[in-house]
Amino acid sequence: MIRTDALEQLPVRSALPALTRALDERGVAVLCAPPGTGKTTLVPLALAGLTGQEGPEGASAGRPRRVLVAEPRRIAARAAARRMAWLLGEPVGERVGFTVRGERRAGPRTVVEVVTTGVLLQRLQRDPELAGVGTVILDECHERHLDADTAAAFLLDVRAALRPELRLVAASATTDAEGWARLLGDAPVVTARGTSHPVDVVWAAPDRPVRPPHGMRVDPALLEHVAGVVRRALREREGDVLCFLPGVGEISRVAGRLGGPGALGAEVLQVHGRAPAEVQDAVLAGGSGVRRVVLATSVAESSLTVPGVRVVVDSGLAREPRTDHARGLSALTTVRASHAAARQRAGRAGREAPGVVYRCWTEADDGRLPRFPAAEITVADLTAFALQAACWGDPDATGLALLDPPPSGAMAAAREVLTATGAVGPDGRPTDRGRRMARLGVHPRLARALLDGAREVGARRAAEVVALLSEEPPRDYGDDLAAAWRAARRGNDAYGARWRAEARRLEGALKGGAGPYSGGRDGGSGDGGRGVSSDDAVAGLVTALAFPERVARLRGEGAYLMASGTGAALGDGSRLRSAPWLAVAVADRPVTAASARVLLGAVIDEDTARSAARALYAEGEEVHWSEERRDVVARRVERLGAVELAERPLTAPDPALVRAALLDGLRSEGLGLLRWPDGAAGLRQRLAFLHRELGEPWPDVSDEALLAGAEDWLGWELGRARRRADLERLDAGKALERLLPWASGAAGRLDELAPERLEVPSGSRIRVDYGASQPVLAVKLQELFGLQETPRLAGGRVPVLVHLLSPAGRPAAVTADLASFWREGYRAVRAELRGRYPRHPWPEDPSAAVATRRTNARR
Repeated sequence: MIRTDALEQLPVRSALPALTRALDERGVAVLCAPPGTGKTTLVPLALAGLTGQEGPEGASAGRPRRVLVAEPRRIAARAAARRMAWLLGEPVGERVGFTVRGERRAGPRTVVEVVTTGVLLQRLQRDPELAGVGTVILDECHERHLDADTAAAFLLDVRAALRPELRLVAASATTDAEGWARLLGDAPVVTARGTSHPVDVVWAAPDRPVRPPHGMRVDPALLEHVAGVVRRALREREGDVLCFLPGVGEISRVAGRLGGPGALGAEVLQVHGRAPAEVQDAVLAGGSGVRRVVLATSVAESSLTVPGVRVVVDSGLAREPRTDHARGLSALTTVRASHAAARQRAGRAGREAPGVVYRCWTEADDGRLPRFPAAEITVADLTAFALQAACWGDPDATGLALLDPPPSGAMAAAREVLTATGAVGPDGRPTDRGRRMARLGVHPRLARALLDGAREVGARRAAEVVALLSEEPPRDYGDDLAAAWRAARRGNDAYGARWRAEARRLEGALKGGAGPYSGGRDGGSGDGGRGVSSDDAVAGLVTALAFPERVARLRGEGAYLMASGTGAALGDGSRLRSAPWLAVAVADRPVTAASARVLLGAVIDEDTARSAARALYAEGEEVHWSEERRDVVARRVERLGAVELAERPLTAPDPALVRAALLDGLRSEGLGLLRWPDGAAGLRQRLAFLHRELGEPWPDVSDEALLAGAEDWLGWELGRARRRADLERLDAGKALERLLPWASGAAGRLDELAPERLEVPSGSRIRVDYGASQPVLAVKLQELFGLQETPRLAGGRVPVLVHLLSPAGRPAAVTADLASFWREGYRAVRAELRGRYPRHPWPEDPSAAVATRRTNARR
């Protein structure tokens, strides 16, 4: 029996006429409705004609047309179906049903079916026309999940090419309505004003600064503060408390800080994607008179009402995917929640009555939050998306209607993976194998491991390991995948139940697919293979097939090098620390860490590594400059990506490769690697002076220029060199002479323009120092008597800077204008020094005196 009273209380009823009109006229619409208005429950029932208040869609046909509702999460899909079935007064699976991965409750009478966006994509690939479906509702489209964006693009293609009558609704409480309206072809925007209850905002920032999140790490001080705010909310307000935290780990730690029901006076429940279905159902069913504190991830943001909640405590954090394409690592990272998410969370408190939200940040910080969460397509691993697009017929995804285009680098990385796994051909089009991989409902990497692993170890065991990889086991299972596999087999926890269901689904998908899948190579029972029998060996092989670039070789206690070139490290207590080889299933790289941290891995041997990652195998000659050895290394080496398998020295390496390696070494270590006699350094300084003052044809002899042109000016000496010692013997001065402008004839003027030495009036030939910005002539004062003008170089352009020395060789004066010094500066120097050096001449008129190197006594 339809619960008419409950239906009439849903505020979205007022928007139904406008929505129906928009769909009748345009076939597309954007529905914006606040939380609690009935957007997820009443609208699908009304569009299917099940409310009893209006004729069914397609009334002329005499029966309702089916409505598909796509939700981003399994928990939301199940909850929405249960709520709609309750409104109709019948069990789930009758006129309202749901389908999520591994679970389906729908039948021939089902008119409204709630599915996850992943299930919708699978259906579109199998049946692009969606035969029998009249309307598709993409719920919570503000979350910008990749599957939802992809489904929207595919549905728009279907409307354009196959079924223009298919109706499409993009719905959310907080969304970029204008952007979605443009994407859907200037679709009408229908807004339900709603009568949700008011929600007060309490700004409850920590008293002390907390470290911002990075990677998966959240400052424990913030979690302690959130627990304190929950306790405060229980004291100050009535009703149940819903607390939003970024992940399962944070939920567990806050639960530990809150203590048990006796200490808190309330029951503490934990809701997240991995929570048992019975726990999720209990939370959504409401309490039994005892106050509840529900600690939840973002799964509780939308599409479901938690009965009894009057208070929301918002940590202000969320998790988003990030991919390091260079290292082949994908992980979740903790970020500040967006305004859209904060509004959704706060709305949970006003679903049934006036409520309050405690926000664990300042009002000033609130203004700096992003408007919407980052679109997953811009930050995530796009391998699965690229395969979906290829199977849809658009390998580059350039023809898809998307709010944000996929980044070119991420798409290139995705295509490399798909090509390596045999999912697409050189033209990017899907192979038969690729289409089968897409139908398995797991990431293409895992699909490859499932298909190839089943041939080696049998369908059942391959499916069980892939099920472990598709949803990571709880952290308390440890980092050893084989041990986690054994724990899942014997475990009666929620994870074990989900794992068994997924393993059965994957095994069934293999058996139901086209082509051979199992029997091992001997065609047996499906549990044989190439002699791989132990759990460790099976887990390692399947993991290595999924992530070949993550096969890793031990290079130190607990330290590994992956084939991708990234270092990896195990925790101190791991039993995997001494394994010679690992297949790394899950790893992340903390912001400040030099190596990735292995969270889940399996022991393998070298044969397994070579087999699984054979596409990365290379053998060849390597001649390069080794930073470690500081010399040329010439060898024949076998590699698995960045991991060296074997090497042997080359006795006759290619001279051109040796020459290139020596040049690399010279650029790495600098020109000091060469031999620089006194004359060589002086020649370089003289050339630098002329280049600075006269320019061409005098060469640039800076470090940068010499290193860039080393192959030219080092000439045949470099060609004869074979190792570092040969470079160290190479005379840089002789090599530099090649740079002199011989062709123009200017080289003959080197000693005229920049002489190595200058003759002074005493007859001495004094070396000129070209190492400073101006050439320096350091000479005893008495040796310059009678010299009227300062010597000039570079064709008279540059005066030397004369350092006048005392008879003991100590600086007495500095001048670039001797005539001025004789007139104005000499008198003071003479007065200071003649008493100290009486045996040396100190004439009153030095400009007319005779220069000398001797004392008075010897004259």
